[in-house]
Amino acid sequence: MSNQINHTLSDGDNYQKVPTPAASVLLIRDTNNQLEVFMIKRSMKTNFGGAWVFPGGKIDNEDISNNYSKYSPQLDDCLASARLGIDKNGLSYWIACIRECFEESGILLANKKGENLKNTVFKNEDLKIINHYKNRLQKGENIFYEMINKLNLELATSELAYISHWITPKIEKRRYSTRFFIARTTAQEAIHDGTEGVESKWINPKDALLKSKNGKFPMIMPTIKNLEMISEYTNTSVLLDDMNNKTKDAIPKVEPIFEMVNGEAKFISY
Repeated sequence: MSNQINHTLSDGDNYQKVPTPAASVLLIRDTNNQLEVFMIKRSMKTNFGGAWVFPGGKIDNEDISNNYSKYSPQLDDCLASARLGIDKNGLSYWIACIRECFEESGILLANKKGENLKNTVFKNEDLKIINHYKNRLQKGENIFYEMINKLNLELATSELAYISHWITPKIEKRRYSTRFFIARTTAQEAIHDGTEGVESKWINPKDALLKSKNGKFPMIMPTIKNLEMISEYTNTSVLLDDMNNKTKDAIPKVEPIFEMVNGEAKFISY
């Protein structure tokens, strides 16, 4: 594990037994005949601080208790849950993914009702409302769905492709069961929140992997492996088509295994 990253290692058996459900999204775009992904450097005060990651976070109660059909008319909970291999509330991962994406990058993956992402253009009045709510969200107010209602929006859940499932190893004290998604960005400007994320950039996956190998771009294993998965693609449309057409069995589910050797975490397998 990189010493440039703030890990909170468990001491024996004191790791979190049931990982916290979470969702993360690889925002992608086409630039100069290559693909780029949006990445954020986490504050050293946070878990995995210092690492470059994708926007994401844990599933909130509100992501589960809200009216699914109201916010996601193009994707229902039954289909979403089947895609994840769980009984119910699978759609909460898609919904939390969109909420966390907005909170951490400013990109709102939502449509005006009856439209789609390509046709939805936020006017100046909409942008003022969106910025107002974003500021309140960053202060800790739980008002994301209030904003969606006020702007008469639907969440663009059908635009996200589910690509992998990673579980934090037991060597970490705090553990997450994170579902990773991928989505094409919008015309909105992506920027880190300045609190949990202290830097951000659009970067080609191969460049990110090379910088990481050279010790200049610290990342954790799930980030590296998801970047490797998309690194050969040069077009967002082809990438999204391929990811959407994957069978459920072809989507990786991984829990890495580490052991402490001479006071250091040593990777064993995954």
